[in-house]
Order: sequence, then C-alpha cells, then structure tokens
Amino acid sequence: MPQQMLSDVVQVAVYAPDPVVRVGLVSCLQHDRRLSEISSSQDADVTVVAVDTMDVSVLDMLPGLCNRPDARFVVVAGRRWHAEVSASVDHGVRAVLWRDSFTPAVFARTLMTVTQGGGSLPPTLQGRLMEQVQRTHREVLTPRGLTASGVSQREVDVLRLVAEGRELSEIAEKLSYSERTVKYVLYGLMKRLQLRNRAHAVSYAIRTGLI
Repeated sequence: MPQQMLSDVVQVAVYAPDPVVRVGLVSCLQHDRRLSEISSSQDADVTVVAVDTMDVSVLDMLPGLCNRPDARFVVVAGRRWHAEVSASVDHGVRAVLWRDSFTPAVFARTLMTVTQGGGSLPPTLQGRLMEQVQRTHREVLTPRGLTASGVSQREVDVLRLVAEGRELSEIAEKLSYSERTVKYVLYGLMKRLQLRNRAHAVSYAIRTGLI
C-alpha cells in the first residue's frame, strides 16, 4: 500500500477486548479530523491493539487481524511486556504506547508517524531491541562469519575493492586469495542475493550500507 499523505484521512482499526478501553480509543479518533475508524483491519492503514499484557499469544493473533505484508500495528499496553521486541517488529508492530502515560495527542501523533513509515518505541523496549540485535550478532552471525545483512566479511572486503575499480587479480593480491577464490566469492554472493552482475552487486552494497 502506498504511504499515506499527510493531507489524507488515516484509516484506523481498533482491537480492544476491554469495551471501555475500546470506546476511549475510538473517541480519540473521532476528535481528530486526520483520523477515521474503520471496522476492518485488513483495509486499515494502521491497526491499534490494546492489551494488558503483550506476549506470544498476542503476537500469534496479529496475522489474524491483518495478514497483509505491509500491516502496521500500534500496541497500547500495560507495562507487562513478555514478548521479544524483535519478534514484535517482525509481526508488524511499529509503535508501542504505555497505557499509564497515554494521551490523545501522543496517540494521534504516533498514528500519523506510523502511517508515514516511521515508528516509536518506549526507551525500555528500545534497549531490549538493541540487546537482542547485539546477542544475535554475537551468538549467531559472528560465529558464522556473517554481518547483520547476511553478507560475510570476506564478501564485503571483495565488494569494497570491486567498488574501487580493482581488477580481480589486484583484489586477489590485496586479500591474499587466489583469483579463482575471488571469482567464487563474487559468484556465490550474486547468486544468493540474485544480483545480475558486479555493478549490480556494488550498487546493492552501497544502497544497503555494506560499503
């Protein structure tokens, strides 16, 4: 779905098992002309999910609310958070608001931010997310010689030298590889990432921040 323009009305679906909480959230939407409630999460720009505790059962429920690959969820929760933050992001959670610090103004601003492709996590969850990323890098990627992008350091080194315009023979000499090894590294990378040629590989590396 194309990103929502600020001048458009943002379509928001609300899921809240507690009817009182739901009425309160809908009331916030009704008092902001930029926002409009709709019943179907499948057609919404953003779906608000209000729960006391965020856990695996809530994560498992999200695809049932909206199974689009571009689904965006804003979670309004009590401070009981028992789900991996990275898994929540994978499931489409783009923002979290604690119920005890909730205000209509912050709610509206968060919905607009998420609709425009942004996100917002409380500092405590940001810290958890960074810890999870570090742990994944340390325990999963580094032992396998991979970076966070899934590209090995050896592949990054080769790409950097290709980007500098070096010939394969120069790259081999610089990295103390055989020319055949350099060709193998490039071929394997391009095949795995479905890159057409060396120029495409360099473009990909620059675009993704690898080099």
